[in-house]
Amino acid sequence: MKKGFVYLMLVMFVITGVLTGCGTSNSKVVKIGFVGPLTGGNAAIGIGMKNSVDLAIKQANASGKLPYKIELVAVDDAGDPTTAVNAANKLIADPGVISVVAHFNSGAALATVPVFHKNGMPTVIAAAIHNDITKGGFKEITRVITAADVQNEVAGNVATKDWGLKKFAVIHDKTDYGKTNAEQFIASVKNNGGEIVSFDGISVGQQDFAALLTIIKSNNPDMVFFGGVATEAALIKRQMGELQMNAIFMSDSGILSETFNKIGGPAADGTLAHGIGKPLEDLPGGKDFMKAYADAKYAEPHEAYAPFAYDAANIIIKALEKAGPDRVKMAEAIRGITSFEGILGETTFDDKGQTRLKIITTYISEGGKWVPYYRSGMKVIDKKIQKQ
Repeated sequence: MKKGFVYLMLVMFVITGVLTGCGTSNSKVVKIGFVGPLTGGNAAIGIGMKNSVDLAIKQANASGKLPYKIELVAVDDAGDPTTAVNAANKLIADPGVISVVAHFNSGAALATVPVFHKNGMPTVIAAAIHNDITKGGFKEITRVITAADVQNEVAGNVATKDWGLKKFAVIHDKTDYGKTNAEQFIASVKNNGGEIVSFDGISVGQQDFAALLTIIKSNNPDMVFFGGVATEAALIKRQMGELQMNAIFMSDSGILSETFNKIGGPAADGTLAHGIGKPLEDLPGGKDFMKAYADAKYAEPHEAYAPFAYDAANIIIKALEKAGPDRVKMAEAIRGITSFEGILGETTFDDKGQTRLKIITTYISEGGKWVPYYRSGMKVIDKKIQKQ
C-alpha cells in the first residue's frame, strides 16, 4: 500500500513538472532596468522614455520569441547625480536585472557610469549627450544617442558656412552641460573663421539679463549663442527683443521644449536650435512607433527622446536573445551589435561604445512650436530671420 502510494505521488510530481515546463515558454523572469527623471523638471521626458522602454518589453513578451518573461524595473534619478547613484545601486543590487536603459541628464550619467562599470552592469545610455560618458570605453557602457560635440560642430558649421555669419556673442549657464555646449560651438565657429566677440556666464535661476545684453548689443554680433536649457534661454530671447537687438538667437538641444515657447511667448519666434535626431515621423519606423504607443494607451505623451529609449531597450532585448540573462555576456553582446535596425536607423557601436549613427536637425521656433528648419517658412537671409 505504502509503495503504491509513493509510486503514485512520484508519477504525479513528474507529470506536474512536465506540464509546467510545457505550459509556458517564458516562465523564467528577467528584468530590464530603467533609470531617468521621473520627478522634477524633466519628469515628462523621463516618463515618456520609461513608457517607451515598457512598450519595447511588452512587444517582446507578446512575440513569444524569448524563453523569458521580461519585467521593467523603473527607478527615479530626478536628474540629480547623487540620486542617480543611489538609483543605480538599487538596480545593481537586484540580481534579476540583466541590463539598464539609463538617463536623460548628462550629470546623472557621468555620476553612474563608473558605478555601472565597477559592478559589471551592462548599461545603454539613451539620451545623455556629454562627450565624457563614453570616454572611458568601459565594456559595460554603450550609448545610442549622438554625442554633444557633433551637434555643436554642426551648429557652428551651419551658422558660418550656410548662413554666412561672422561675429558671435556666446553665453552659458555655468553648468557642465551649458558651458560644454558653448565651448564646442566656439571651437566650430573659430575653425570656420568666425569671431567670438564675448563669452559670458550667467546663473541658473537668474531672470534679469538687461545689463549683460546691453554690453553684448554694443558689440553688434550677428548671433547670440546660449549654452543651457529652456527657462534662461527664453528669458534671454525676450529681453533681446525688449532691447531691440537685431542678432539671431541660437541655442543647443536643451531648449527644444514647450517650456521655451511658453515662457518666450511671441518673442520665441525665430529662435534656432540644433537637436540630435529628427522629428519622430521622419525617422525610420517612427510612424509605426507612434501608432503602437497610441494603441498602448499610455497616460503620458512619449516626448522627444522616446525613440532613443525604445531603441536602447530593443538593443538590450536583441542581446538577451543572443547571450541569455548573464550580465557579462550581455555587455559583450550589446557592444557587438552591428547594423541594428531601429527607429533611429542602423546602430553600430565604436570601440568606445558610442553609436556611429549621427543625426542632427536644425529647428526653428515658429508660431509657438519647434519646426524643422527644412519645413519652416522662416529662413536666415542676409543675417536676419525672415519669412519667405
